[in-house]
Amino acid sequence: MTWWCELGWLDGPVAGLRVTAVEGLITEVAPGVRQPGDEVLQGLVLPGLANAHSHAFHRALRGRTHADGGSFWTWRESMYRVAAVLDPDRYLRLARAAFAEMVLAGYTVVGEFHYLHHGPDGSRYDDPNAMGHALVQAASDAGVRLTLLDACYLQGGLDGRPLEGPQLRFGDGDVDAWSSRTADLEDGSLLRHGAAAHSVRAVARADLPTLAAHPTRHVHLSEQPAENADCLAVHGMTPTQLLDEAGFLGAGACVVHATHVTDDDLSRLATSSVCMCPTTERDLADGIGRVRAHRGQVCLGSDQHAVVDPFEEARGLEMDERLRSLQRGRFTPTELVTAATSAGYAALGWDGGSFRAGAVADLVAVRLDSPRTAGADPAQLVLAASAADVTDVVVGGRQVVRAGRHGLGDVGRELADVIAECWSHADR
Repeated sequence: MTWWCELGWLDGPVAGLRVTAVEGLITEVAPGVRQPGDEVLQGLVLPGLANAHSHAFHRALRGRTHADGGSFWTWRESMYRVAAVLDPDRYLRLARAAFAEMVLAGYTVVGEFHYLHHGPDGSRYDDPNAMGHALVQAASDAGVRLTLLDACYLQGGLDGRPLEGPQLRFGDGDVDAWSSRTADLEDGSLLRHGAAAHSVRAVARADLPTLAAHPTRHVHLSEQPAENADCLAVHGMTPTQLLDEAGFLGAGACVVHATHVTDDDLSRLATSSVCMCPTTERDLADGIGRVRAHRGQVCLGSDQHAVVDPFEEARGLEMDERLRSLQRGRFTPTELVTAATSAGYAALGWDGGSFRAGAVADLVAVRLDSPRTAGADPAQLVLAASAADVTDVVVGGRQVVRAGRHGLGDVGRELADVIAECWSHADR
């Protein structure tokens, strides 16, 4: 199949770019004249956009946690209330609608950081991976590429306290039980599996080397100053130092947030990916990370989905750096597109997010004539566009969004119905 792109992105806009694919993989990319049979994509066509860090069920919290201000820790209590009412069926419906919203916004691959494993009281489902399989089905239905990052979550704090209350369903008991459960997970054409340590709070130091053996591994890191203080008190080192000494960092590792890191931490993170989630970090008042100081590849995630907009996340890198440094142009538009595309694909274990032979055939068309994008230089569109400007989305060679419509139909209504059901049960 061949797509003829009015403008296609090759480190900048190229007129009349033709992208050919066979069985979901790109075989040829070259400027050229439109040919009979080409599928036409208008506007600026970007390679697939990656959401490298997602908690799909957090979508139910949007617009519901602001009335009393609070903190990350009070927000977490609301998150626990939603987590407590999800079973595999309700999880499937919520995640399917959340993933469909992402595809409409231009995301073509998502890294789902999955720790909602068992029943609300910690009991196992007959299928011990029932909740993970619900996410896989949800992604398939929504038409998005998925890396399921199965998170190990074994303790309630750095002091080793046991899990309790809503956290019970997160845990497998010990790292061997986690390994046994995840050993049965299989990849597919649009599916990869990876590992995650939820955080140094949730995984003991002695268990980190087991997770470090996985080729694709993620971890929440230094999102809150309290995590750093607790780690220093218990281990006499920062969370980054702890992960480094356990062999977790390096090629294949992706640390999420890394908001409160030292110069020594930055040095230790030089060969790891860093996933920033600007809209979540500002929503939770986490602080502004030292993004420009990172020497590893920087990618992007929407995390708790306070906003689902890859362009807003990319802009957040630059705008936060402007606030920190009092300087403009901290990232070039091309660097922002790379963070939103190929860097995220790499962090999730995929060869994609770029137009070249061998990469997966994921494409996103963005309007150049909307009230937001009209008059913008296409080379700088990442600083002007929004999710509402995405018109067409192709994943693995299959068109999932056409003219702004998802194949599932009214995604907003699906979200409204399942979120209302979740809160109806949570409020009982």
